[in-house]
Amino acid sequence: MMLMFRSIASKSKTSNTALLLLRAIASQSLHSNITNLHPPNANHSYHSFSRRHAFSFSKPRANSRVPTSQSFCTASSDRDSIEYDVVIVGAGPAGLSAAIRIKQMCRERNADLSVCVLEKGAEVGAHILSGNVFEPRALNELLPQWKEQEAPITTPVSSDKFWFLTKGRAISLPSPFNNKGNYVISLSQLVRWLGAKAEELGVEIYPGFAASEVLYDANNKVIGIGTNDMGISKDGSKKENFQHGVEIKGRITLLAEGCRGSLSEKIMKKYHLREKGGSEHQTYALGIKEVWEIDEKKHQPGAVIHTLGWPLDHKTYGGSFLYHMKDKQISIGLVVALNYQNPFMNPYEEFQKLKHHPAIKSFLEGGTVIQYGARTLNEVFPGGAIIGCSAGFMNVPKIKGTHTAMKSGMLAAEVTFGALNEGLDMDMYWDALRNSWIWEELHKSRNYRPAFEYGLIPGLALSGLEHYIFKGRHPVTLKHGKPDHEAMNTAKSHSPIHYPKADGVLSFDVPTSLHRSNTNHEHDQPPHLRLRDPKIPELVNLPVYAAPESRYCPARVYEYVADEQNQMKLQINAQNCLHCKACDIKDPKQNIEWTVPEGGGGPGYSVM
Repeated sequence: MMLMFRSIASKSKTSNTALLLLRAIASQSLHSNITNLHPPNANHSYHSFSRRHAFSFSKPRANSRVPTSQSFCTASSDRDSIEYDVVIVGAGPAGLSAAIRIKQMCRERNADLSVCVLEKGAEVGAHILSGNVFEPRALNELLPQWKEQEAPITTPVSSDKFWFLTKGRAISLPSPFNNKGNYVISLSQLVRWLGAKAEELGVEIYPGFAASEVLYDANNKVIGIGTNDMGISKDGSKKENFQHGVEIKGRITLLAEGCRGSLSEKIMKKYHLREKGGSEHQTYALGIKEVWEIDEKKHQPGAVIHTLGWPLDHKTYGGSFLYHMKDKQISIGLVVALNYQNPFMNPYEEFQKLKHHPAIKSFLEGGTVIQYGARTLNEVFPGGAIIGCSAGFMNVPKIKGTHTAMKSGMLAAEVTFGALNEGLDMDMYWDALRNSWIWEELHKSRNYRPAFEYGLIPGLALSGLEHYIFKGRHPVTLKHGKPDHEAMNTAKSHSPIHYPKADGVLSFDVPTSLHRSNTNHEHDQPPHLRLRDPKIPELVNLPVYAAPESRYCPARVYEYVADEQNQMKLQINAQNCLHCKACDIKDPKQNIEWTVPEGGGGPGYSVM
């Protein structure tokens, strides 16, 4: 599904002080947050992207035409503004591909468009987490000389195995993934490289700036975004380092925030985009991942293993992956669909159990963990578009979304260029998607995920028929079940699950894993995890669902602690947050709202 928003073009004056303000905020934010971001062997130039570029701001074109802002969601007359032709939120594969493609078209057609990319992470790639077996189809189109330009894509898939796990065995099944021609990569390293390529073309990238609100004009059209204020304490008072946020306005705004983007969700609700598109609700999964350095004798560069079955029960959709990267590194992870029913299930602990399976631990024994992280996986509106994982371009049977995210960004870029230079309508993005290989690929894969609504064994049977017999041409489109937050049963329907204690060798407690994620937030700031009703945790979540937020969060953000009257109260440890968004998705009463913290906060991934 894709979403769009159209913009008007009129003239407006850019503040001369706004860039100086950005530089000041960057200095305060990034110096306090860029720490321990690079593991051993992180010696390539693209690893230090934000450290080199975080302070390299250049002034946008003086004649850039941007609609005058008359009314905002939470407008502040004290904020300075900067104007661009195109504003992109999110420096991931989709956002950077869009930025690169726009600048390529400018060179091809002798045009001049200013393009700005905002990234909430302390550096480009710091919040990027993925498996990742990379299909280079979109990259071949975007940058055909990527091999000669030393892209960090050097480990081709050498073997492709698919296992069904029982508690003690790994049963080989025919692999349906067809990874020939694909590569095992670190996506966080790839986006650093894409960021450098974008800047070579003239794209301005601002790491460490969190887009916290959408700006609208008097006609309710999107005209840009606002960054959040910096230097506000927990009690709402202004600290000595206080700085107002900045309004960054664009003739076109592209939202590439990744899965469950906070601004994208607001836009979808405001313009009823899913209803207009006739789409079902989005479904999500939580991916938990570690990168290990293992014994060289066990390392098989390019080897790919996917599994189904244990440790998950047959009613829970999910599976694991183990990919052999370069430099004796492997990435291992567990993906758990967030429509699971048992409130006592703990995805983090299920991942710890997985590593003790005989077929898995044989790779890990004698190795060390380098990094840990977690992320959820997975539309046009007046003034721009939602692209990439924010719009749900994940190919479930391939377990891949990077190539489709990149292509969606490239298509949005081409339509954006036409809208700004040739008077075309942004609604053409719909047509561009429908006529692209994205649409064909996702249409063929539409029934795989819903097939598992009937359980693991029926799901395998139905997806096998879809893959080998119908090949995506089945005349019937299966439907999703309940939204993820409605799927959880009450606690009385299940028995508590007792997980084994971490051994500190293969399995680890949450604080140890959090340290490996390099996550970091300013402690004295307003909480970015907000309760719509502060009474619901104690009145509903705890007594009815046995406090599920204390288990579905892979960072121990949510804990119930006894107060002075020995009454259990919810404590939110926001500084632990990995920005996975699981709480925003899975909370049974949709009472938790995930919002952006101060820019530069969050995890610091470098090899994920």
